[in-house]
Amino acid sequence: MKIGVPKEIKNHEYRVGLIPAGVGEYVRRGHEVFVQKGAGAGSAITDDAYREVGATILETAEEVWETAEMIVKVKEPLPEEYGLMQPRQIVYTYFHLAAVPALAEVLLEKEVAAVAYETIQLDDGSLPLLEPMSEVAGRMSIQVGARCLEREQGGKGILLGGVPGVRRANVVIIGGGVVGTNAAKIAVGMGAQVTIIDINLYRLRYLDDVFGNAIQTRHSNRESIEEEVLQADLVVGAVLIPGAKAPHLVTREHISQMSEGSVVVDVSVDQGGCIATCHPTTHENPTYVVDGVVHYCVANMPGAVARTSTFALNNTTLSYGLAIANQGLEEAIRGDHRLALGMNTFRGKCVYPAVAEALELEYHPLSELVG
Repeated sequence: MKIGVPKEIKNHEYRVGLIPAGVGEYVRRGHEVFVQKGAGAGSAITDDAYREVGATILETAEEVWETAEMIVKVKEPLPEEYGLMQPRQIVYTYFHLAAVPALAEVLLEKEVAAVAYETIQLDDGSLPLLEPMSEVAGRMSIQVGARCLEREQGGKGILLGGVPGVRRANVVIIGGGVVGTNAAKIAVGMGAQVTIIDINLYRLRYLDDVFGNAIQTRHSNRESIEEEVLQADLVVGAVLIPGAKAPHLVTREHISQMSEGSVVVDVSVDQGGCIATCHPTTHENPTYVVDGVVHYCVANMPGAVARTSTFALNNTTLSYGLAIANQGLEEAIRGDHRLALGMNTFRGKCVYPAVAEALELEYHPLSELVG
């Protein structure tokens, strides 16, 4: 199979779809890999490093898209790339289609096989290709939140961990999954007062066991969210429903009642966000203010720590990509129901129920199309 790795074009996105070690695995199995010139530069990977393991370097994104049977990316194709997608091409990347209806329309029109990192799911419900970036984003949410709390950034001027004799910052994390857990690790490590809100009591029990008295846990309901958010200095939105839009758990009214200089970081913004006043921002212009509350809503947070993120992502994406290349897409999804759950569009049909529901599209079970 011909594998293409274009350079990412999202604002300040420095990750790359394949590292040289991954390229080498494809090449050793008889596949051809075409990498756009400079695609790895943001992750400190040179073109020569790709050449040494057998990749062909192409000058332009157009050449890569035209040549490849399967495109391996990091972020969803942007409007500038819609015209580059080839009919029935396989695109293997993060899509978050519930928040990008225009992209879904193009994928269906061109009958692109969209294999979404974020919906490949194991039997225990975990999302192995989302987890490494959730770990990064969760940890970063506290770093950027602490920075936004500084007065010159528009925040209250509070040090997250305080100092002896002065109160610590109150950090509220909505969602106790991978993002929330990693956010809590950093917040606790920095000395903040931390509360995690989640709807799953089993998860809350687990977090209590792991963190002990270092955190407080609350069951998620309208009252508990309102009570904690209104007292918070920093709120981290860490809610995920696989493939679907995140529900707005923090309302505009909540934001209007928070104290001036408070900060919200919505990690779930690429799925629509769980904070009603959030909309996607970029690393170039990461924040804005609503009712005196600083909002940080960068949709590709891990791109800021590109080398760490790229290598962590490749550790998990490679095996599924190789399965597609080695067996062909249809055979690979027939043989692995976990990979099959990654299919969002196929042969011009929407085959992931949560995406179909979010975008009001007709849902077609994948089994009807591949047997």
